[in-house]
Amino acid sequence: MTEDEGLKALLGGDANAAARAEAALWEMWHRSGDREIDALLREGVAVMERRDFGGAEAIFARVIARAPTFAEGWNKRATVRYVAENYEGSIADCEGTLTRNPHHFGALSGAGLCYMALGRHREAAAMFRRALAVHPRLTGARHNLAVALGEAVRGNGH
Repeated sequence: MTEDEGLKALLGGDANAAARAEAALWEMWHRSGDREIDALLREGVAVMERRDFGGAEAIFARVIARAPTFAEGWNKRATVRYVAENYEGSIADCEGTLTRNPHHFGALSGAGLCYMALGRHREAAAMFRRALAVHPRLTGARHNLAVALGEAVRGNGH
């Protein structure tokens, strides 16, 4: 499956095909084409899973420095920054991811979560809408869009 085929399957009517496509896309996105970079990315994920967020961020910064066009390096640093509550830094890295891979539904959703955490609900809603345009079955993004829209209607949306 190519990335284009996977993205098309996300939009199709077959939920099982969409689930397989999502898994295949994540697998593709985690391959940089350089074994050393891929090993460094895996190391960063392991460090993040041990909740050493500073250590993981430093590893992902090395991935970005060595492979600046590899979107997943940016996305993983965005993730660790989100978990560490550095929402502005995470948004910047989500944008870095999206510059390199505009269909990265994980980065779109992640940016939405950051905007929600910052109380910027209109911007959050826009990111969740973009994520759902790529991957309509993202139930978390659908739920978060509803929450963001509700907050924006209540006047909490910046």
